[in-house]
Amino acid sequence: MKKIVSVLIALACIAALSAQMPPAGALPPGAIAGGMPKATDTSAIKRKYLDLAYATASKTQTLDIYLPEQGNGPFPVIVSIHGGGFAFGDNRGAELAAALAGLERGYAVVGVNYRLSGEAIFPAPIQDVKAAIRFLRANATAYKLDPARFATWGSSAGGNLSALAGTSGGVFELSDPGSINADQSDRLQAVVDWYGPVNFLTMDAQFAASGTKGQTHGTADSFESKEMGALITSIPEKVALANPETWIDAKDPPFFIQHGTADPNIPLQQSVDFANRLAKEIGVENVSFEAILGAVHGGAQFETEANLAKVFSFLDRYLK
Repeated sequence: MKKIVSVLIALACIAALSAQMPPAGALPPGAIAGGMPKATDTSAIKRKYLDLAYATASKTQTLDIYLPEQGNGPFPVIVSIHGGGFAFGDNRGAELAAALAGLERGYAVVGVNYRLSGEAIFPAPIQDVKAAIRFLRANATAYKLDPARFATWGSSAGGNLSALAGTSGGVFELSDPGSINADQSDRLQAVVDWYGPVNFLTMDAQFAASGTKGQTHGTADSFESKEMGALITSIPEKVALANPETWIDAKDPPFFIQHGTADPNIPLQQSVDFANRLAKEIGVENVSFEAILGAVHGGAQFETEANLAKVFSFLDRYLK
């Protein structure tokens, strides 16, 4: 109960911070003014496997594997899922840098590409994430990975996919029946969700309730509508399939969730509600939630050494 109460206390900060909110429509993490993602420099990493195809439906379906410089494994695995509104970005963007800090802590890090909304609509992105997880398990020995210790870590749209992969383990409806590794499990042992959208249909109302002029989601040209293939309010049943809350059950892995109190893109309440619902099913002790005071949609407050230490402390607890 203490963690749930702390969540509610954090909400009291929202009203005070709303006057300091950055303009609506701020760029997702990893983007620059021109809309092109920044790249993470991985040239110094010696042990890596790049552009591995985990499926055959699209050239987009590739991943990169980075291994620690020391040791022969098998290494616990962090699957990094990039953001970008389901519309842009790739597995070598700026967001990868946070996960790569795990190399020095003995983790293998995998950057996953998935089909974006300009190529394929939902459920393609989550099918791709699951296909990548299955590919990694099927080839764990070849790449020195431990198939029993997998976590996802995503931010923004990647946070949604990370959370959805966590709650929908084994769910047939979100798996590609043509997967070449269909015999492998897609279940996770831990999930990190940074400020991911959860329930697409409630975000606009949550911004309105908090007095925040945030990004609008319930329009035909929103990131979420483009990902779903139609105006989200016109297809509530399909939108529910993309909501990680839909699939919550007692078998779900532990979750670590962080969200900025001044996020102008995704309401803080999305993560608050999600954390509370998870706690009811998997136990408060298995849900770590933090509202980061004054933080926006990503940025330096998430990437400090102290904050990354929190993330890795969580991962160490469940993967080591």
